[in-house]
Amino acid sequence: VPEIMGSLQEVYYNLCMEKSRKINSFVWHLLQEVDEEIEKGLEGITLNIAGNSRLMPVERITSEDFWILSRILKNNPCINGLDVRYNLISDVGAYYAARLLQKQHKLIYLNLMFNDIGPKGGELIAKALHTNTTLKYLRMTGNKIENKGGMFFAAMLQINSSLEKLDLGDCDLGMQSVIAFATVLTQNQTIKGINLNRPILYGEQEESTVHLGHMLKENHCLVALHMCKHNMKNCGIKQLCDALYLNRSLRYLDVSCNKISRDGMVYLADVLKSNTTLEVIDLSFNRIENAGAKYLSETLASYNRSLKALSVVSNNIEGEGLVALSQSMKTNPTLSNVYIWGNKFDEATCVAYSDLIQMGRLKPDNTDVEPFVVDGHVYLAEVSNGLKKHYYWTPTYRQACSHSSNAGSILVPVGPDL
Repeated sequence: VPEIMGSLQEVYYNLCMEKSRKINSFVWHLLQEVDEEIEKGLEGITLNIAGNSRLMPVERITSEDFWILSRILKNNPCINGLDVRYNLISDVGAYYAARLLQKQHKLIYLNLMFNDIGPKGGELIAKALHTNTTLKYLRMTGNKIENKGGMFFAAMLQINSSLEKLDLGDCDLGMQSVIAFATVLTQNQTIKGINLNRPILYGEQEESTVHLGHMLKENHCLVALHMCKHNMKNCGIKQLCDALYLNRSLRYLDVSCNKISRDGMVYLADVLKSNTTLEVIDLSFNRIENAGAKYLSETLASYNRSLKALSVVSNNIEGEGLVALSQSMKTNPTLSNVYIWGNKFDEATCVAYSDLIQMGRLKPDNTDVEPFVVDGHVYLAEVSNGLKKHYYWTPTYRQACSHSSNAGSILVPVGPDL
């Protein structure tokens, strides 16, 4: 065993000996770093034990390891964040996480994404938040809590008045729980950001957009709404746009990976003429084509002066539509971030965006393309920038919260990792 340097390591060592547990070298190393930060007098520390780290050898923590961690953190006032993404804590570890939420009154950020937590674990965590008054940001991404677990979280939002950001993306929510969230958020006045990506929906009636659209008419505090993979079509985007005529709080709308076409852009372009709060729109992986891009560019050129970022990645747009978007940036001083990769570039497109970058109108960090010249012809290469490039993973060579890679959360700050 290495020499014990600080109190967290000492407590961890003693608990491992008491329970005859093997010392996890990955946890040991990270606790040493936190001890050094505490010795410097730092507070508000996030303990990051991400199981997908590529910077050092990882030994993923289990539910028993998490029980020991919860004992360590229970009475430590210096640590207010815990990130244990991509580990193996399961429903048993969720029980200890619930106990931690009930007893640790400094924790404001908890990341449990992709930890094999099921409906029972979701229920335990949701019920713990009935009495917790400190946690602000919770990520449950990728844990299959299903419709049953989602209903417990919706019920929790009727009681909890401290949680500001809730991420339930890829959790296999059902239509019933999506409707429950929409209903609860008409009354909840503290949630600023919610992620309901990829629910398991059956049928073609787009019910989720009807209920969430009604919620947007009533809710006046929600800042960010993520509705990726809702099987949304033009009728669904119309429901949301009808609500956005009345809503004056939503600043970030994510409708990526749906089935929205050019006709849906008629509704969005029209609402952007009068809506002055939307700042970030993610339309990635739809099919708006040239006509849809033109509708948006006309509004952005002549009417809207509030939108800051637009992503139309992989939307089957050709040169005509892409050039129209670039032209709108010349008369629109507010639009600063545009993402266009995955469409059909011609030489006119490459020249247009190269000119925007060279004249300084479009900064290199604010787009996902970079011009280069071969034999006198301009081409565009992809750059790893975007609205939320690091939603699932963290890079090895720079900060995950960099401005260029997560522009959405920088322009519309709601909380960690939204």
